[in-house]
Amino acid sequence: MTSLAAIRTNIKPELIRLNELIRAQLSSDNPLMDKVIEGYLTTKGKQIRPIVVMLCARMFGAVTDRVLDAAAAVELLHNASLIHDDVVDESKLRRNQPTLNALWDNHIAVLVGDFFVSTALQRAIATGDLRIIDAIGRLGKLLSLGEIDQIYNAREHNLSKDAYFKIINFKTASLFVACAQVGCYAVGASEEDTKRLAEVAELLGLCFQIRDDVFDYFPAEKVGKPTGNDLREGKVTLPLLHAFEVAAPDVREPMLELCGHEQLDSDEISRLQAFAREMGGIEYAYETMNGLRERAAALMDGFDRQAADDIIALFDYIIARDF
Repeated sequence: MTSLAAIRTNIKPELIRLNELIRAQLSSDNPLMDKVIEGYLTTKGKQIRPIVVMLCARMFGAVTDRVLDAAAAVELLHNASLIHDDVVDESKLRRNQPTLNALWDNHIAVLVGDFFVSTALQRAIATGDLRIIDAIGRLGKLLSLGEIDQIYNAREHNLSKDAYFKIINFKTASLFVACAQVGCYAVGASEEDTKRLAEVAELLGLCFQIRDDVFDYFPAEKVGKPTGNDLREGKVTLPLLHAFEVAAPDVREPMLELCGHEQLDSDEISRLQAFAREMGGIEYAYETMNGLRERAAALMDGFDRQAADDIIALFDYIIARDF
C-alpha cells in the first residue's frame, strides 16, 4: 500500500463526507450544469489538498463540519483554477481524461469554473470564520498572480531561480499553505502552531510543483502523458535552470539561444530536455525536494507523532510519484 493510500484509508469516512458535501453544494436546478459537473466529478484527482486540511485539523481536534466546509472551499477553488487553466492553455487532456473545454467548449468551461469559485466562497462563509474567508480570498489572488508572473517571465525570457521559486510559491505552494491555515483555523489551533504548519505546507507545495516540472524533461512515452509543454510555452523550470548554471559556456549558449525562440519544434524541445538531463538537472531537482522534506521534518518536531508521520509520508509520496 502506498503512503497516500494508507492515509486515505485512515480518513476514508471524512473523505466520503467531503465528497458528499461537494456534490450536494454543486447541485443546481440547471440540467446542463448538473450534467457537466456530474461528468467532471467522476474524474476527480487524488484530493491531496483537502487531505492536508484534514491532517492539520486532526492534530488538534476532530474533522468537524467546519473542517469539511474549509476543505471543500480549497478543493473547489483549486478545481476552478484547473478548469480555467485548461481553457487558457487550450489543454485537451487532464488526468488522461478530456478536459471540460474539450468535451464542451470554452464558454461552458469558464462558466463552470466560475460556478466552482462561487461555491468555494459559500463554503468558506459557512465556516463562520473570517480568517478562513480571508485565506480563500487571498488564495484566489495568489493563484492568479502566479499564472500572470509565469506568462510574463516566459515572454521576457527571465531565467532565474529566484523568479522560478516566486512563481511556484504563488501558483502552487500558496494553495497548500491555505490548506494548512484553514484546517488549523477550523479547530482553533494556536497562532504559533498554525504558522509552523503553514511553513510545512509551503515546503510540500514547492515539492509538488518541482516534481510536476521534472516530468516535462522526459519523452512522453516514458511518462505516459504529453511532455515538453512547459518548454513549448517558454516556461523554464528548475532542471533546465540548473543546467544553465553548471554548463560550460560553449554548451550553454546554444541552449540559451533555443530558449529565446518564439516557437520550439519537437526536435528543439528534445534537445533542451536532453541538455537538462545530461547536466544533472533532474538529480538537482530531487536534491532540492529532499532538502525541502528535511526542513519540513524538522518543523514537525513536537507535533503528534502519527500526524507528523502522515504529513512526511505525503512528501515521500509526492517526491516518488510517477504521474
